[in-house]
Amino acid sequence: MKKYATVILLLTLWSGWGQVNPKVSVEKAITDFFEAFHAQDSLRLRQMASPAIRMQTLGRSSAGTDSVITVPFGNFLRSISSIPDSVRFEERLLSISVEVDGNLAQAWTPYEFWVNGELSHCGANAFQLFCDKGSWKILQIIDTRRREGCLE
Repeated sequence: MKKYATVILLLTLWSGWGQVNPKVSVEKAITDFFEAFHAQDSLRLRQMASPAIRMQTLGRSSAGTDSVITVPFGNFLRSISSIPDSVRFEERLLSISVEVDGNLAQAWTPYEFWVNGELSHCGANAFQLFCDKGSWKILQIIDTRRREGCLE
């Protein structure tokens, strides 16, 4: 009987070693997204996203009113791939905070956006993801953008 109990215990422990913490998997999905973004790899970006992905930006109009702008994902991909080689851009994530419940996850990523070595703007990204057959897919990205208060 002790032999069976030991074998069951070892199998239970062994099967748990192969499991990855879902927060770590979500964080990797986010960092992979930004790797593809910086590489201007629209094919890889499309593979990381749900077909129903929604992209939005919160901002302030020239009249000073708050606004929400929805950007079709295809437009985003075209704009990224059309950036000339002479332009160096980097979205520097200042941190990544992840929460997971089953196959739903959200990530919060404050950032600074640099163009040709100069700070352009800063803000935060909010990602929502779902786990589809073991792979985290991005459902939504919403971000803020501002020029003031970035280097505090």
